[in-house]
Amino acid sequence: MVRLPRLTTDLSPLRASRDLRLVVIGNFVSGMGTQATLVALPYQLYIETRSALLVGLLGAVELGPLVVMALLGGAIADRMDRRRLLLLDQIGLVAIAAALASVTLAGHAGVPVLYVLGGLMAGFSAVQNVARSAIVPNLVEPEQLRSALALNFGLYQLTMVLGPALGGVLIAWQGVASAYALDAISCFAMVFAVLAMAPQPPHQVAEHPSVRRSIAEGLRYVRGNQALMGSFAIDLVAMTFGMPRALFAVLSVSTFGAGAAGTGVLYAAVSAGATVGALTTGWLRSTRRLGMVVIWAVIVWGGAIAVVGLARSLWVAAVLLAVAGAADSVSAVARSTINQTVTPDHMRGRMSSVFSVVVTSGPRLGDIESGVVASATGVRFSIVSGGLLCLVGVAGIMAVFPALARYDADRWIAEPATGRA
Repeated sequence: MVRLPRLTTDLSPLRASRDLRLVVIGNFVSGMGTQATLVALPYQLYIETRSALLVGLLGAVELGPLVVMALLGGAIADRMDRRRLLLLDQIGLVAIAAALASVTLAGHAGVPVLYVLGGLMAGFSAVQNVARSAIVPNLVEPEQLRSALALNFGLYQLTMVLGPALGGVLIAWQGVASAYALDAISCFAMVFAVLAMAPQPPHQVAEHPSVRRSIAEGLRYVRGNQALMGSFAIDLVAMTFGMPRALFAVLSVSTFGAGAAGTGVLYAAVSAGATVGALTTGWLRSTRRLGMVVIWAVIVWGGAIAVVGLARSLWVAAVLLAVAGAADSVSAVARSTINQTVTPDHMRGRMSSVFSVVVTSGPRLGDIESGVVASATGVRFSIVSGGLLCLVGVAGIMAVFPALARYDADRWIAEPATGRA
């Protein structure tokens, strides 16, 4: 009898760990508000300025605080109770969302104010991602880590489907300030979750150097670990060359004639596919060669994106983007497992900070790449060439970082990382 691989999500980590339940549920509720704000902020900028350039510059404004706060947050997460760090960060996010709602209602939300608050929100959100990522591996047994990461990632992707829709409805019904108010209120879900958790101090191995030296130490560790470098590099290649989200509006309007509704369909298709992909990764629990899973998932991603550029129908493009999103979820869960298992606990905050920088900067680089190529050659050529360059990049990464393809999950779980490269 042939035994089929398990596809459904393994819920045993949630049953086994009360603290994991708190983190996952708190992150899901607060994520709904975060996604609503991600719709409201660029919308408000455009309504007030009617300038696509000023809206686009928001991403550039956010990138600096995001990188700095992620690296700083990683160093702090490796030297203090991560639960306390997450709590302080959530209080900051509540204050920023409340400030956005207040200045909007008062009529003082000019471009500089929105830029400053948007940059602060990006920075504090980066710290949240770092602290939460460093906490999760200590909430479950090593053999349950893949399932725990899949659950966390899948529900996060679900917020990216539901949150923007909720934000759009709120903005149309009660105005932009209501989306910011929802964000502030939803952040309290994580505040209450963190307050109910047990302390989460890092496992100490030595006295802490200065924050600057601590960040440098984390960067050296990442650079010296070939499996980590391979996982970061392959994601950066996939997002830089194979993420044409900046062209979704152009593709919908100029190619498919589907307008704003079609643009929404293309954006939602990626997240919908990613949600399904993450919540059907039960088979990863028994998979050892997670590095090869990452490689094949990125190949599927790049191939699907390349074919999107050839699609003659909005719905064909949407299906292909959903396939790409599902492949990206598989890659993300496998990469997260690799990253967490090869990194000793006292370095997880700093490793997670680099991971956060890679994950958040890749799509922004993709916006630049796809936009520049499309302006010179056309939207279809930009999408097709980006997908094909992604495939070429995978081959290069396999040659430069062979440790990624050799990664064996069972060996690393049996012999947890102790600082080895």
